[in-house]
Amino acid sequence: MKIKTILFSFFLLSFLSCSDEISNEGELQKAVVFSAHVNGVSMTASSSVYGQPVDDVVLTLEFSTEVDIEKFDPTAITFSGGDLDVSYGESHKVLELKPGDRLAYFKKYTLSILPVEQLGINMVESYSYSFVTCYDPSDKFERISDEELLTLVQEQTFKYFWDYAHPVSGLARERLGSGDTVTSGGSGFGVMTIPVGIERGFITRSEGAERMAVIVDFLLNKAERFHGAFSHWLDGATGKAKAFSSKDDGGDLVETALLMEGLLTVQQYFNQDNETEKSIRDGIQTLWEEVEWTWYLNGGKALFWHWSPNHDWAMNMHISGWNEALIVYVLAASSPTYPISKEVYDEGWTRNGGMKNGREYYGVKLPLGPDRGGPLFFSHYSFLGLDPRNLSDAYADYWEQNVAHSRINFEYCKANPKKYAGYGEECWGLTASDIPKGYTASSPSNDNGTIAPTAALSSMPYTPEESMKALRHFYYVLGDRLFKEYGFRDAFNLSSFWFAPSYIAIDQGPIVVMIENHRTGLLWDCFMKNEDVQRGLTNLGFTY
Repeated sequence: MKIKTILFSFFLLSFLSCSDEISNEGELQKAVVFSAHVNGVSMTASSSVYGQPVDDVVLTLEFSTEVDIEKFDPTAITFSGGDLDVSYGESHKVLELKPGDRLAYFKKYTLSILPVEQLGINMVESYSYSFVTCYDPSDKFERISDEELLTLVQEQTFKYFWDYAHPVSGLARERLGSGDTVTSGGSGFGVMTIPVGIERGFITRSEGAERMAVIVDFLLNKAERFHGAFSHWLDGATGKAKAFSSKDDGGDLVETALLMEGLLTVQQYFNQDNETEKSIRDGIQTLWEEVEWTWYLNGGKALFWHWSPNHDWAMNMHISGWNEALIVYVLAASSPTYPISKEVYDEGWTRNGGMKNGREYYGVKLPLGPDRGGPLFFSHYSFLGLDPRNLSDAYADYWEQNVAHSRINFEYCKANPKKYAGYGEECWGLTASDIPKGYTASSPSNDNGTIAPTAALSSMPYTPEESMKALRHFYYVLGDRLFKEYGFRDAFNLSSFWFAPSYIAIDQGPIVVMIENHRTGLLWDCFMKNEDVQRGLTNLGFTY
């Protein structure tokens, strides 16, 4: 490759150096474009420049030789935004081109140059440069106080779990349009929004209790379980397990833990002495005691993610840290009926300290996990109920971990090393979400230009100022495309002109819950009151 580059450069220099001789024979001087800029930002043929203004746009072309502006050919240099006003720049080798009309917001524009005789020169090759204008920065909705905005977002997002819940089971549908497919983990997040809805006045306590009674009855008497564990997906009408993949058609211990985290939280909340709330507490207690956590050890010293009556342990996935699954080991150690030992926690989850990191990224030391922290749901799912504010053990201070993780994610998006459209102090957050043409766990190590509102908003307890800035931007600036019937759409990618049409339960739930934990600590306080959980944390060596 280096030899080819050297030969090409030699050829180009030789080609251009003889141009004077060719010109003397009456032919036009051959030339190339040395550089192209939009508003001082370099453009290349291989990528677009993002976030440009719609007014006072200046395109600059630098040629290898002087050009004659009197011989400008508007059919040979074209701009998709219309006519161009042309003038010399700092020398007669530089042209400045200004669009004659105001450009549109959030639109891609292309400048094209044909390999023809023009400007008194002979262009030896064609060029195409593109840039994208910024999203309209004006407010799309009337300004309200931050407290009112937080409540509005919680209320609108709550509707996903209340209005769009499955009509038979009351559980959370996997995503918008998923029909009878409901999600175990997402339903755990969903039930945690019910106390929020009651405390914020979105629903009454009796309405919340009635819905919870339906959910608990369905889980207890209809939902298929596998040694006490639920499948990833269920049929919301029949309770039958629905395969998540070809061999994932049985118990999913991580999804079960996320569901139980929610159930144990609401068990503490519905503490009144009446028949409905007592039935909720009793039903949840039965579900809790019937999860056979030790079965999922498969005779070893680490918990397994899946077990299937059809495929046994074929998925063969250990649950090991660091990721979203700390809550699995905490609940397994807290079980009053099938508890795991501290040895299992140390060897299976922490890998005897192997999950530690300790390196700095953007000036922030990260205690645990992959380089630059991984997707932000690692700091959300386990900590919807599990209170990290004073939580620590031999491996980490978990408040420090979650704050560091969130700050690194913010700083990465602020630095925007891949130059994606929209990224910055007010527009950040990488986590698992829909992306254009798919789904992925976005992170600083897997960044495709997609921002998911849940990432920054569910980090509100850890990065309150940065998350609030993001919330204002998502709502006021992007809200005309992003804030709809169930709150913020799942994700967006301004580089691809894409806003997700979707809502996903596991992304919507943490928004409601973590904003409330930031405001009042409601869900943290409820979950941490559970005496089984307190005992389990103590047995694992945690202080809290």
